[in-house]
Amino acid sequence: MTSEADTADARRHVDVLIIGAGLSGIGAAWHLQRRPGRTYAVLEARDRLGGTWDLFRYPGVRSDSDIFTLSYAFQPWRGRKSLADGDAIRRYIEDTARDHGIDRHVRHRTKALSADWSWERRRWTVRTTRGTWTCSFLYVCAGYYDYDHGHQPEFKGAADFGGRFVHPQFWPDDLDVTGKNTVVIGSGATAVTLVPALAERAGHVTMLQRSPTYLTSLPDVDPVAGPLRRLLPARTAHRLLRAKNVLSSQLTYWLSRRYPEQTKRHLRRGIQRHLPDPALLDRHFTPRYQPWDQRLCVVPDGDLFREVAAGRVSMVTDRIARLTEHGIELESGRTLEADVIVSATGLSLIPLGGIAVSVQGRPVDLADTTAYRGLMLSGVPNLAFCVGYTNASWTLRAELSSRYVVRLLDHMRRHGLTTAMPALPRDVARRPLLGLTSAYVQRAAHLFPQQGDRAPWTAGQNYLTDRLRSAFLDVRKGMIFDG
Repeated sequence: MTSEADTADARRHVDVLIIGAGLSGIGAAWHLQRRPGRTYAVLEARDRLGGTWDLFRYPGVRSDSDIFTLSYAFQPWRGRKSLADGDAIRRYIEDTARDHGIDRHVRHRTKALSADWSWERRRWTVRTTRGTWTCSFLYVCAGYYDYDHGHQPEFKGAADFGGRFVHPQFWPDDLDVTGKNTVVIGSGATAVTLVPALAERAGHVTMLQRSPTYLTSLPDVDPVAGPLRRLLPARTAHRLLRAKNVLSSQLTYWLSRRYPEQTKRHLRRGIQRHLPDPALLDRHFTPRYQPWDQRLCVVPDGDLFREVAAGRVSMVTDRIARLTEHGIELESGRTLEADVIVSATGLSLIPLGGIAVSVQGRPVDLADTTAYRGLMLSGVPNLAFCVGYTNASWTLRAELSSRYVVRLLDHMRRHGLTTAMPALPRDVARRPLLGLTSAYVQRAAHLFPQQGDRAPWTAGQNYLTDRLRSAFLDVRKGMIFDG
């Protein structure tokens, strides 16, 4: 998709420049344009809208969060599935942008490379692959996935393997697994999604994991959605479904953290309904960590368990010794024959979309900064970034972030202020911003800002609490303003 804005001049100035046209960026644009008199543009590195949902195109790609909380509060989801397919989510984002005229503000194939703040001019200069932009406020909605590089461990003997070796982030269009022995390396959401989808065509699929992950089965179609939609207007039904699922997910998370042993038993019973063999559960479905130390993986309608029970999928928990010409040799001495190996070994994270940020020409080391309310940076003026929840749908927090940014900008306009910069007290203790022990998070933790030990320097993980507080927070707290 190419917008009219792609033909604009290479150098422009706007009040607010949004980086990224995925769920966060399009949502941010909707919130911004509700306040008239403020100009904005959205820079998108790719040819199409959608962000993550345009990047990932592997078989079966879908949401791991229910779509009623992943979708926008202002734009009803009308699809049938509650664990929606990736392409359906991308179309939903496109439809939202078109319905609200946001697509006219999007500049495609425009990747932001660097941003430098000038105190004299009170603006950012943003260098892109298609010219230079300036703005009074910079809002980075690029998520935290590295779109150019997935995480790929170096396997001994990789050059010896004679079949196809692929990473899900860069799925080849010409790959056909029909009738082939396929091994998927990994145990996270990507592997859990891929394995049942590949099993529909492959001769056999083996899910090879180093250690198990907590899994839970949820209905692919929300049983409440149909009746509500028949009885109520679309917007009302959407709000009620969203509220129901917010309460359900937050309660589930709280109970998991408060009662981990009971949660483990509950999750095990859910799998046992499909796979009754205790030894199978002990070996392949019993993680070593506590629930929600890492994100819980969802299995729609138990599809993975059904494939295992039917014998079309095998579970193997072991470590890789080396790749061979015909497959994978494990540390246990066992060999897995493979025509295709899919390395679902995780993602690489990168803060602020990889944009090199500087103030007055001096580079900002993001790891040395502290996140203010989980969305601005200590010592950096007029810049916000969007990072979603780790224990709930990304969009829930993204919408709170955008509401805050609009409130801050409104406050600055009312009082004739040009800059807002978080000022970190000296006695604030720091801790990681992303609170998961997942390997992909830990690998990149040193690149990210940290958070503090008290408000407003913490990044909450409770949507209900955050939503309540957001209605009463004081945008002046912890902030230095200048006219």
